Amino acid sequence: MADTISQDEINSILWRACDSFRGTVDATEYKDYILTMLFVKFVSDVWKDHYEQYRKQFGNDDERIRRKLERERFVLPDISTFDYIYGTREAPNLGEVINEALEHLELANKAKLAHVFRNIDFNSDSRLGNTNKRNHILKNLLEDFANPKLDLRPSRIKNLDVIGNAYEYLIGRFAGDAGKKAGEFYTPPEVSVLIAKLVAPQPGERVYDPACGSGSLLIKCAAEAGSHNIAIYGQEAISSTWALCMMNMFLHDMTIAHIEWGDTLLEPKHIAADKLMTFEVVVANPPFSLDKWGAERAGEEARHYNRWHRGVPPKSKGDYAFISHMIESTTPGTGRVAVVVPHGVLFRGGSEGEIRRKLIEENLLDAVIGLPSNLFFGTGIPAAILVLRRDRSKRTDVLFIDASREFEDSKNQKKLRVDVEVAKVVATYAKRKNVDKYAYVALRKEIEVNDFNLNIPRYVDTFEAEDAVDLAAVQTEIDGIEIELARVRKEMAKALKELGL
Repeated sequence: MADTISQDEINSILWRACDSFRGTVDATEYKDYILTMLFVKFVSDVWKDHYEQYRKQFGNDDERIRRKLERERFVLPDISTFDYIYGTREAPNLGEVINEALEHLELANKAKLAHVFRNIDFNSDSRLGNTNKRNHILKNLLEDFANPKLDLRPSRIKNLDVIGNAYEYLIGRFAGDAGKKAGEFYTPPEVSVLIAKLVAPQPGERVYDPACGSGSLLIKCAAEAGSHNIAIYGQEAISSTWALCMMNMFLHDMTIAHIEWGDTLLEPKHIAADKLMTFEVVVANPPFSLDKWGAERAGEEARHYNRWHRGVPPKSKGDYAFISHMIESTTPGTGRVAVVVPHGVLFRGGSEGEIRRKLIEENLLDAVIGLPSNLFFGTGIPAAILVLRRDRSKRTDVLFIDASREFEDSKNQKKLRVDVEVAKVVATYAKRKNVDKYAYVALRKEIEVNDFNLNIPRYVDTFEAEDAVDLAAVQTEIDGIEIELARVRKEMAKALKELGL
């Protein structure tokens, strides 16, 4: 067995494990089984590693070893270890065995893992087929994870970041397979990096994402802060995605992460003294133009959290509902917001136009950044990032950046390169200067003249003049073509006559 293993090797082994499910289980679902098994394998290998260390330290003193293990980050019952599950791979009820292992793992770690595996059913007929087919799939899955190269003990891996990186890698690959539903759990990593750099979280601050998906945006914000002294908060409406986020946080060693399950617009969970908690940094890539988001409850809402005091967004488009919630969740004086939105948010009228006007008049809007189309899984439409800040006492202008034409064009999706396109946006945002055909600093008066319409082309002129056409040269070229055509026709007629045709 090799002493070391690279990130690419781990990623490759894990991706091959997905072959057991392809063609049998929908791509939006088999991610749950793979990622759950990766979590179990990692926890088991960490437990095994620490047990071996304590055995060397305490010899055969099982009582001292047991007390030490009980203080581990996760307590692992014998029935929940990967080795135990792997040993039962020929069992006729293999799905039940794995479900029972997960149940015991939850019970032994209630404070951390309660309900995390509730929607992961390894014994599901509807997802995995009948018993014979299901056992075949699960046996192959276990054998893939038993690959000696996939030994994830910390003493061997050394850099535990590779585990979190592998998890993120798989989520990204699953997003590619999942199509439209990928938007429910995945934000492209380079977009997450861009958002993190725009809001610049600092050590000691709290970061919140009200539509956190699998948690990648929160993780990028924590990485940008460069410190473990940062508190992570999030809420996710889809329970299976919430479970992925919880496991993602654990695998990235995010010990101060408070991730709640539930609909943020209908039932925000981060509440203190019957009011919304506030955070220095609030980020999100919420679902675009969410229908039936809860507008009918606006009156009841006003008595509690009063998030829609600038106006109630239309019931068929929840974009400004998320934006309003995010602003009300920021700390006075220091709060920063960065949110991904569809372009309609920039110019639609009605109640949305009224909310937009008030945000600008309150001097909250700091920047509007246009992104390329086909950047996000699940939609080909172009999106934008709105940056809003509560620390704008020294300026009232708004920076517009048109980054829609600069990207790396890959096979299926456009991408932003962190060291190229992302770096350019961040540098432009920091300098806050006009850049020809790329950025424009608009005064409040200009936005008022445009009736508070934020459509980027109104401010950033990207018109490219076409090269002048030399009509005389074109005519000369046409004349030459016509002469050549006449010559060819004459030769063809001669040839046909000689052939008697």
